[in-house]
Order: sequence, then C-alpha cells, then structure tokens
Amino acid sequence: MSLLLRRTRPLLVAPLVAMPLLLAPVAAHAAPATAAEMALYTRIGAVNVCISRAAGIDFEKSVGIAGETIAQLILGQHKGEIQQVGTKALTIEELRRGAINSAVLGAAEICPKEVPADVMKKVQDAIKQQGAAKPAPK
Repeated sequence: MSLLLRRTRPLLVAPLVAMPLLLAPVAAHAAPATAAEMALYTRIGAVNVCISRAAGIDFEKSVGIAGETIAQLILGQHKGEIQQVGTKALTIEELRRGAINSAVLGAAEICPKEVPADVMKKVQDAIKQQGAAKPAPK
C-alpha cells in the first residue's frame, strides 16, 4: 500500500501545484473587442441563457448571469474597450447594461420559446423601431 501511495503522490500533488497557474489572471489584450469577438461573446451569453432556461432557471437570473459573464470577459480581456463603441473604455456598469441587452437579444433569436412573452414583445418592438430609424438604402 505504501508503494502505491509513493508512486501516486506526484499525481495527487500535481493539481495543487498547477491550480495557482490556472487561476492566475491572463494578461489582457491591448486591443479593443472586435465586432467578431463581440458576436462570439453575445452568442455564448445567449446560449447560456437558453441552457439555463431549459433547466428551469428564472429568466432574470439567467440573463443576469450571462450578462455578467460577457461584461467580465470584455473587462478582463479588452480592458472594457469595444471597437464599435470607440476609444473610451466602458465602466463595468456600462458593460453590464450592454451585455444584458445582448444576452436578451441573442436568446430571443436562438431560443425564443425560453424568453417570456412580454420580453419578446419588447425585443420585437425595439427591432422594428431600430429598422425604422435606419435610412433607406440608395
């Protein structure tokens, strides 16, 4: 038994040694989040809303968690900067508001049956209003 313990001890200790390296903060990208990165982050957040809703989690809680995930990702990886917004880094509160909106819009597209009817109506109204505000193509 002691022979087995001596041989497996390095395997048991390895995760303890590696854990601080895995949990260490990753150096943030110097570049603002691109449109492609934002689309990916939004999609990830929306999928998380869909999965959590299908598991019976409250919509507000699902969207809040997805939004916080997106906001923290943008803050940590891009210092709060988003190419489409400009050169100013956004505060965590600004990131949260935008990320929650993105998660809701994404969920409305991916899993509309998991979005409450009143929220779907607001999303559809906002999309119509945004479409009406755009100038007609020439």
